[in-house]
Formats: sequence, structure tokens, C-alpha cells
Amino acid sequence: MPILARMLPAPLTMEVRRGAIAQLGSLLADSRVATSGRVAVAVGAGQGDRIASVIAPSLGEAQVFRVPDGSVDAAVSLGADLRKGAYEAVVGIGGGKTIDATKYAASLAGIPMVAVATNLSHDGICSPVASLTHDGGKGSFGVPMPLAIMVDLDFVHDAPQSLVRSGVGDVVSNLSAIEDWQLGNIERGEPIDGLACAMARTAAEAVIGRNDSIESDAFLTVLAEALILSGMSMVIAGSSRPSSGGDHEILHAVDQLFPGTSNHGELAGVGAAFCFFLREDSRRLNQVVDCLRGHELPITPVDLGLTVEQFTEAVMLAPSTRPGRYTILEHLRLSEPEIRDRVEDYVRAVGR
Repeated sequence: MPILARMLPAPLTMEVRRGAIAQLGSLLADSRVATSGRVAVAVGAGQGDRIASVIAPSLGEAQVFRVPDGSVDAAVSLGADLRKGAYEAVVGIGGGKTIDATKYAASLAGIPMVAVATNLSHDGICSPVASLTHDGGKGSFGVPMPLAIMVDLDFVHDAPQSLVRSGVGDVVSNLSAIEDWQLGNIERGEPIDGLACAMARTAAEAVIGRNDSIESDAFLTVLAEALILSGMSMVIAGSSRPSSGGDHEILHAVDQLFPGTSNHGELAGVGAAFCFFLREDSRRLNQVVDCLRGHELPITPVDLGLTVEQFTEAVMLAPSTRPGRYTILEHLRLSEPEIRDRVEDYVRAVGR
């Protein structure tokens, strides 16, 4: 009898530790990512000089490119440079913007990409999606998953704490996204990938109940692993479904209406809490709110710098940001006055 199994894509290697960037050359050689030494390195504007000096001993001849921002233009420009150089691989080192721009540039150049994260702001470290800004706002672009992944905890500790904490909000929002996927299955017969759900849920559960925080290497290691696992769940599902539901629809609507309001993970966390409030799931709502509060993350629209009216407007727009995706927002189909009432009730229920 034949043994049937699904082959799962996964990074060749994954390392989460201090001093990871300094060992980048060994990783590339040992994993056979690059054998001839023709490697490009993309770094962000903020820590570019420091990163270049750290990698010099192990990748002295690598060509270093500066990525000014997380825009489509920056990614396309980098992609053009990569095509000209006939590189074996490109290494994106930095935060979410740098890694997303490098992922997209690598896809344009047709070469593998290695992601080296210096903060833990969201699950883009390993996801098959690049979130990039353009003239029309911000868009999500399908890209191959990174071939290898490293997280350098020395750099993560030095990153702005608000960015590192926001990764908690992004991974915890998986719990809301999974509920929405299951709702789509019940109401519309949408197929569910159980393995992708299990990975996304495991990632969130690993973080939500911990009592330590970003000051601890142990917590940062778990958070990094959870964000990577969350990204892999999207690769397996073939979409962002296990990690993006009504919570992310609200996030994208806020980005469109009020750009610069807050960062990705903070918005995802508030979106998830609000969606659990709409589901009248008090147990999960309390879990999510307690987790966000414990990590000093926003909980209410006011914490994000939005009024009740502005958040209501974002919730109204949210379903249009992901046409065809069925979530609690599409299921309830609330009118604007009803949404405003729910937002006000939510603020009263969870406000500090």
C-alpha cells in the first residue's frame, strides 16, 4: 500500500540567537545557499553602517545595497541591481520594510533570498508576502518564502521596543484569523487547511500565555519562532488566510484612511480584540486584551490615536480591503450606526 504524504516547504535553516549576523558567511556556505561567493546584501537606512561592519569579516566581498524604505520603487530598483550583478543569492538584513523590499526584489531577479531579522515587528520574516507602499497606499505582493532565516537577538534588543512588542500583536491575531477561516468554512464551504491552522494557532498560543516579555532572550526566542511559524502557515495554506482575517481587514483600512496611525502589529492586535468582542467570545477577548496590556500594546482606538468615529469608518471600509474574504465583519454586515455602537461598547468593556 503506497504511503501518501504532503511535502512541506520550509527554510533550509533557521537560527535565533545572539551574534547570528556575524556568522552569516558560515550559514551561507554550510547550507549551500551560495558556493561561489557572489552574494548581495541589502540593508536598511537605519543600521546599514553597523550591519556592514559586522558582516565584513565573514562576507568581505559581498556587495552591499542600501534599501531606503519599504516601497515598491525601492524594491524594483534593488531588483534591477540584482539582475545586473548575476548574484547567487541576496541577504536582506533589517526590519520588516527591508526584508519585504528584499523579498520582492529577489523575486524580480529570480534568485533566492535569505532573511536576517533585526527586530520582530510582524510575521513577514518568513511569509510568502511582501507588504510594500506605493502611490495608492500599501499593497501585499506574493513572493517566494525566504530560503534561510536568521534572527540576531543582539540587534533585536537594540531595536525600538515598540516595534518588537508589536510582533506580539501580529502573532496573537492568528487566533482571530483562524476563527474567521472556520466561519468561512461553515457559512460558505470554504476549504480549510488543518495543518496551516494548527501551525498558526500553535504560534499564537506559544506567546499569549507567557508572563515574561521582550527583555528576556527566552521570550524573544519564542516570539521569533512563533512569527516564523506563522509565516510558514501561510506558505502551506497558499494564502494569508491562517494569519489574516477581519483583524487585518481593519488594519488595512486604517492604513488606507489614516496612514501612519500605528504599526502593523499594534493594529493587528486591536483588530483581533475587537473581532473577538464582535463574536461575543469573552474568554478569548480577555486573553487577548490581557496579553496586549501585559506587553504595553494598544487596546482601544484611542490608544492608537483614533477617535471612535475614525475607527468606525475603518471598520466600515474593512471588508473592501480583501474582496471575497469572509470574516466576522462580512458575516454580521453591520450598518454604520451599529458599528459605532459596538465600538463604543468595546471601549467601555476593555478601556483602561
